[in-house]
Amino acid sequence: MFNEIFKIFGIETERTDLIQLALTHPSYVQENNISGCSDSYERLEFLGDAVLKLAASLLLYQKYQELPEGQLSKIRSFLVSDNILAEFALSLGINKYLRLSKSEEKCGGRNRISNNACTLEALFGAFYLAGREKEIQDFIINLLNSKVDIVVANLDKYNAKEFLQEYTQLQDRQLPVYNLVRTSGPAHKPIFEVEVLYNGNIIGFGKGATKKIAEQNAAYEACLKLGLFSKN
Repeated sequence: MFNEIFKIFGIETERTDLIQLALTHPSYVQENNISGCSDSYERLEFLGDAVLKLAASLLLYQKYQELPEGQLSKIRSFLVSDNILAEFALSLGINKYLRLSKSEEKCGGRNRISNNACTLEALFGAFYLAGREKEIQDFIINLLNSKVDIVVANLDKYNAKEFLQEYTQLQDRQLPVYNLVRTSGPAHKPIFEVEVLYNGNIIGFGKGATKKIAEQNAAYEACLKLGLFSKN
């Protein structure tokens, strides 16, 4: 297992204890009666989140020298979101190595967006603690660089909920309301369908692998209908 993880990252370390910890879900700790929060990936995830954001900041600072701080912050928040991190983790095959409880495994935890995002961040933290600061920073920058142009090109869509809320508040201080219409698909890979209402009228509809993505897509459709964004 460890050699496969090292191959994925292109980084090796003797601290296999940190790698194993990064792959250990809290449910596994609870199921096996292991005491202490330091026996799951949660603390490493906390560290890895900081490592990730620093690498993302360096990438954006160097690549988009014409953009102001506020715009860079928005791009970074989308670039390091759970949805994108989970997409990376799944494409790298990291979910195969997660240590989960039987119940978490049964309910689709191996493909769950939050689990994969957290594990990837924990692995960033593990390699950092193992003394591979430069290597893991380079890995993260290369990883994010493969996605950042797509995020920038679709920034309106990622930011649609904020745009829609600002618009409705300017109109009559009312907030858009998001309703979950239905959930379909298997438990490990659900599809959420959401509608967004304004003053009691449905103005947008969206689907997604999470409720957050579905709401984002619904808000984007609403913004298009309201003329806040132009269709490409």
